[in-house]
Amino acid sequence: MSSPFWSRLVGGLTPYVPGEQPKGAGPDGRRLIKLNTNENPYGPSPKVITAIESVLNESLRLYPDPTAHDLRETIAEYYRLTPDHVFVGNGSDEVLAFVFQALLAHEKPILFPDISYSFYPVYCALYGIDYRLIPLDEDLAIRVEDYAQAEQPSIGGIIFPNPNAPTGRLLSLVEIERIVAGQPDVVVVIDEAYIDFGGESAVALIDRFPNVLVTQSLSKSRSLAGLRVGLALGQPALIEALVRVKDSFNSYPLDRLALAGAKAAFEDGAYFAQTCTRIIDAREALTKALVSRGFTVLPSGANFVFARHPKQGGEQLYLGLRQQGVMVRHFNKPRIAEFLRITVGTPEENQCLLAALDVVMGIAMSATN
Repeated sequence: MSSPFWSRLVGGLTPYVPGEQPKGAGPDGRRLIKLNTNENPYGPSPKVITAIESVLNESLRLYPDPTAHDLRETIAEYYRLTPDHVFVGNGSDEVLAFVFQALLAHEKPILFPDISYSFYPVYCALYGIDYRLIPLDEDLAIRVEDYAQAEQPSIGGIIFPNPNAPTGRLLSLVEIERIVAGQPDVVVVIDEAYIDFGGESAVALIDRFPNVLVTQSLSKSRSLAGLRVGLALGQPALIEALVRVKDSFNSYPLDRLALAGAKAAFEDGAYFAQTCTRIIDAREALTKALVSRGFTVLPSGANFVFARHPKQGGEQLYLGLRQQGVMVRHFNKPRIAEFLRITVGTPEENQCLLAALDVVMGIAMSATN
């Protein structure tokens, strides 16, 4: 569909495609097992619910704090920074949009992996930013030297997720530092949407490197995908650039409910740690179960696994699981078309996935005999 009223920009865009959000039940009226969008299988901290309920009153007639001072102060205390090192927005996707506008929109191309978060090229198209795709290695890992040793005069910035998505592979803090230190003249953005599931945050580098910016999300490890809160951490000069763009777009990106809930989520460290541990344990158990069924599973530092089977096609498995009422993510793209990205669910949900896989693979094997 198109319209003569569209601008030239709109006509040339290829938008990001989010994971399916199902409506209704699965086959035969069964509940769908939703393991396709990397949501946390456990609810948010009870303290989050209490905090949100506390602001469900007549104060909703008032605008929220445009500076999100209390939330920024809580986040700063958590990371041992100052509020001037913290920016918050309506989900990490909005924060990343501001990052592309404020810090990556230069005349020179930016670098990011060829297999990575598919919103990056969308933002580049939206804001007219040139970019170069840097291929992952044969094991679908980021090669640090490709970024640390890239010719400085020819690039305008670097961005990549850690762990990477959709592969789940993790770089160590030492490797991240090599990239940041090797490119002192450009901003290096580390997108840490999944860092809490076993990685070491690059926030530790902020004091020493003025060119490092870390973005994070409360959607995954803090179970707040439905609240939409994201953040960026970096030295005040970088944060000020994001504020300038934000205040030129929407001075109030976080409502009163989001501000209260996000603050409570950071304050309940015990619940956060317990939930992350449960997901990490379930990820390891799921990985072993998939390997025992002949799958190759990439090392994951996220709340999902990236797996393929040598004798079963990725799309075939994806469709077969959908017929069994289990939703996973399949990317019909070069080099990864045979893989499935599977969100780590509860132990019960993971068992349903494995049982469905056994059915699907059994049907496929019978058809070939």
